[in-house]
Amino acid sequence: MCINIVVVDDDPGFRRVAAMLLAARGLRVVAESEDGASALAAVRTHRPDGLLLDLHLPDQDGLTVARRLAEEDDPPRIVLTSTDKSFWSPEELERAGIRSFVAKDRLFDADLRGLFAPAAGS
Repeated sequence: MCINIVVVDDDPGFRRVAAMLLAARGLRVVAESEDGASALAAVRTHRPDGLLLDLHLPDQDGLTVARRLAEEDDPPRIVLTSTDKSFWSPEELERAGIRSFVAKDRLFDADLRGLFAPAAGS
């Protein structure tokens, strides 16, 4: 099963590395975005299964993007990433529509396929 992902980060170098990591784990990057507005447009255009979403974007933060997507029909599975440590409880992330948080320096070790896989029973 192919899992389509949109990578959202204002750093083109990080987007490139993230896309390589995702592809190495059998995921397909269908678009990259550098800010929240283009991320929302990419999700609406490509209807991805998942979104690797940076917390700090130039126009709005990742939590705001996630909350906006959570209000839409069939939102993507969102994994939030940042160089900052997560200050939020799993419940707070879930309320924002975020499945998980992975620090950028832990992305290489993360089970990306598992994080973006459909939940059991869906």
